[in-house]
Parts: sequence; C-alpha cells; structure tokens
Amino acid sequence: MPEQLPAPGSRPTLEAVAARAGVSRATASRVVNGAEGVRTHVADKVREAIRDLGYVPNQAARTLVTRRTGAVAVIIAEPEVRIFSDPFFSRQIRGISKELTAHDTQLVLLLVEDRGDYDRIERYLAGGHVDGALAFSLHTDDPLPSITRRIGMPTVYGGRPGWTAGSGEDGVEYVDADNRGGAREAVRYLLDQGRRRIAHIAGPLDQTSATDRLDGYRDVLPDGDPALIAEGDFTTAGGARAMAELLDRGPRPDAVFAANDLMATGALKVLRERGLAVPRDVAVVGFDDAEPVAEAADPPLTTVRQDIEGMGRLMARLLLRALAAEPQGAHGLPGSVITPTALVRRASA
Repeated sequence: MPEQLPAPGSRPTLEAVAARAGVSRATASRVVNGAEGVRTHVADKVREAIRDLGYVPNQAARTLVTRRTGAVAVIIAEPEVRIFSDPFFSRQIRGISKELTAHDTQLVLLLVEDRGDYDRIERYLAGGHVDGALAFSLHTDDPLPSITRRIGMPTVYGGRPGWTAGSGEDGVEYVDADNRGGAREAVRYLLDQGRRRIAHIAGPLDQTSATDRLDGYRDVLPDGDPALIAEGDFTTAGGARAMAELLDRGPRPDAVFAANDLMATGALKVLRERGLAVPRDVAVVGFDDAEPVAEAADPPLTTVRQDIEGMGRLMARLLLRALAAEPQGAHGLPGSVITPTALVRRASA
C-alpha cells in the first residue's frame, strides 16, 4: 500500500507519522509522549518520520493523555513598573527561561499589580493551564503560598520562606543566596578599610532578603547606632530617600552598605548632590552585582555578587524534578538551595 502523505498545506497527523515509520499509531503515540517500552531502533524510525513530516503534537490532545500542559507559571509578587526597571528580575527570568526551554517547557509570566490580582492568579492556576509554579519576591503577608497549597500546585520559591507560618511548612522548596553571609562580608570589608560609622540602607523589611542582609550587618556591628539604619524599598528613588535621611540625621556616616545595587546608586546620587566624594568621604557598597547597574555607576560600585541567573535555573530544576515525581536528592539537588555570594571590589569602596 503506498505511503499516505499529508495533502499540501495540511497539518501532518500522528497517523501519517505512524505510516511513514511503518509502526502502529499506538507505538507512534508512545514515542511522541516519551513513554517507555519502545525499542530504540523503532523509536528512532518514529523520530525520523516526525522530522521528515514536520509533525507537531496537538497540545490539547496530548494534555488529555499525559495530564500535563508542558507549561510553568512564573509569578512575581511586584508591580510591573518595578519588574521592568530592576535588572534582578530580568536576569532571574532569563535563568528560568533557559532551563525550561532546555526541557521543552513553556514559561507563562504572571504579574501581581495589586492584591486583587491574586483572585485572577488562583483561577488561572486552578484551571489546569500550567503544571507548576515558580514564585519570587514574596512579602510576609503574601497569600500565594496558601493558594498554591490549597489547589495542590507544585511550587518552588525564590527566597527563603518568610510569609506567615511559611517557614514552618514541611516540603517547601526554595532557592536563595547567602544574604546574611554576603552582608557580613561587605561590612567587614568596610571595617578593614578603616571605616567606623557604617550605615545601612535596608530593603523592605517584609521580605526575607532584606531582613537577612540587615541581620548580617548587625552580626558585624552588634552595638551599632540605630540611627545609622534607614529602610528603603529596593528602588533607586528609595535608596536616595534613605541616604538623604541618614545625612540629615547626622553625624555623617563614612560608609554605607545598601541592600541592593539600585539603592546604592540612589545613595551615590545624593552624596554627589551634597558635595561628598565617593569613596574619600563616604564609601558605598551594594548587593547583587546586577549588570549593567554596578559597572555603570559613578563611580563603579563595589558590591556583593549573587548568581541571579543561576538561581533562576536552580528554581526551574527543582520544579522539574518535582513534576517528574523524583525524590529530593535526585540529580544531586537537595530540597532547597542556598547559593554562595562574593564581594566584587570596584571604585566606590
């Protein structure tokens, strides 16, 4: 019987693939869906037929068979203006995207503009549109962990759990940097440079990354002056406001450790406006090493580097492992991961 080829302009079918490979439709389906039990040389013939015909599986039909969508939600608990102005988010999304793409999985980005968006996000997640979720930049009172737990959505978090009752939950998987250790290294470095009035511009204290960095600062300066601590919001404008507040309180600090690079650049701007030279009068250290912010700062910023893109990839790997129902420890990955940090010295300190 002559081989049945798809009509010009039509979409190749699974039946056409099976005919081309000389196998049954059931065998072709098992190869397409990644099932086991097909001999290697037979599977190779099916894959060759798929390439020759340009066959693309029908995702809706495939979902009915596998109960998987091949998509993952990435949920960022910040407004759009913050996400697209802070390079931290683009680098983390890039890492996530690279890992998901390598595993033929689609990324669906969900943003939280205000509290009302959580109803929409819960409906979307519960509707079976994605297989799992990656969430980061959560705040203490964030409802997302309760939502994902209630609907049974596999989830990996970016950042140490700090939401209400979150840190006591068993099985919560997350990826974070050594925020506390990196902060300690930054403050010790400033002390080694002879600085004695070291101020800290903290991030929003309803996020664990900010509280951990504040704790690291206090580890090194347990008897420090509380007036040398000002809270920012991880934005350039927030860093500028906090720096102005520190200078207006007096006496002037001779060094500043800011909890991220954007706030450090805001501090640099205010110091220039006040006629203070960096690092001669005031040394400045940031956190992130977020390109191009740190290198483009004036002067270039000494900062604590965290592997933001690598953290995104690790989050995706942990979730993919969970979706494959593999145990913790598979592929050498523990339940959660704390990645190392390193001080990068430039001209600001």
